[in-house]
Amino acid sequence: MITKKTLLIAAGFVLLWNSGFIGAEYGLPYAKPFTLLFWRYLALTVLVLAYLLLRGRLKWVGRKAAVFNMLTGVLSHGLWLACVLLAIDKGVPAGIVALVTALQPMATGALSGFITGERTHFFQWIGLVLGFVGVVLTVAFRIDFGSYDSVFGYLIPLGSVIGITLATLLQRRMELQGGELTLPVDLTLFYQGLATTVAAAFPAVFSEQLSTQWEPVFVYAMVWLVLAVSLGAYGLMWRLIKRINATRVASLFYLGPPVTMLMAWVAFGDKVQVMDVVGLAVVFTGVVLTQFRSAGIFIAVWTFPVFLIIP
Repeated sequence: MITKKTLLIAAGFVLLWNSGFIGAEYGLPYAKPFTLLFWRYLALTVLVLAYLLLRGRLKWVGRKAAVFNMLTGVLSHGLWLACVLLAIDKGVPAGIVALVTALQPMATGALSGFITGERTHFFQWIGLVLGFVGVVLTVAFRIDFGSYDSVFGYLIPLGSVIGITLATLLQRRMELQGGELTLPVDLTLFYQGLATTVAAAFPAVFSEQLSTQWEPVFVYAMVWLVLAVSLGAYGLMWRLIKRINATRVASLFYLGPPVTMLMAWVAFGDKVQVMDVVGLAVVFTGVVLTQFRSAGIFIAVWTFPVFLIIP
């Protein structure tokens, strides 16, 4: 049963996660993609390292655990964010990037049975497909299909889909197998952040020369990306993976495009179209459907607010 606490964690995750698209758009005029990624994860790693030292929790966790967490870190942080930043840097709107990355639930649903052994039920598939339809409705009228460069730019975030899907499924599989390689959140973030920093350092230094304009806007964006997104959103995501199956966690990514567009309207004045509102309603219905496994879900869709008072 889905508890009120799980719902609150999910809501916090959605808001913080998607604020990362806006933070990236603020920061990219002052640093190239890999440079921004390097500074962000260098700061994150130093902060987590300081915390671990102060608490006396820094330790070597063993080769297997270190490699596993570094691998999931490069996938869920490095590959995911590098592709997002590259796409935005090429002029793809944040909402469109969120649309492409919202393909992740479909990939997770299709692969979860092979990797985690968790079955994606018929009504969950309905919810996933409905959610994707809602995403398409939200942004279909915003895409310029006549431009080759634009279409190519939309393909870049597919790398993000691959990265976060593999990381989510690998983490969930480890949890189902006893979680022997799973670390506490602080140690997980340290090993993941360290691996991402090292991976981003090479292209940041040799391709972009670490060129950075340390303007106040860039600093503010970096602070938000490190504290709210890298610490807040990722921490909530891993807590959700421990509470619910991978398909349900993945379904929350369908909320990305409409939420990101709303944030972009507040931050940059992007207009919200009628189809954005229609798409949001369809997406919400699809996400609700993924949480149930029987015909009763059709009733549950309309009684969803009841879950807000579950203790």
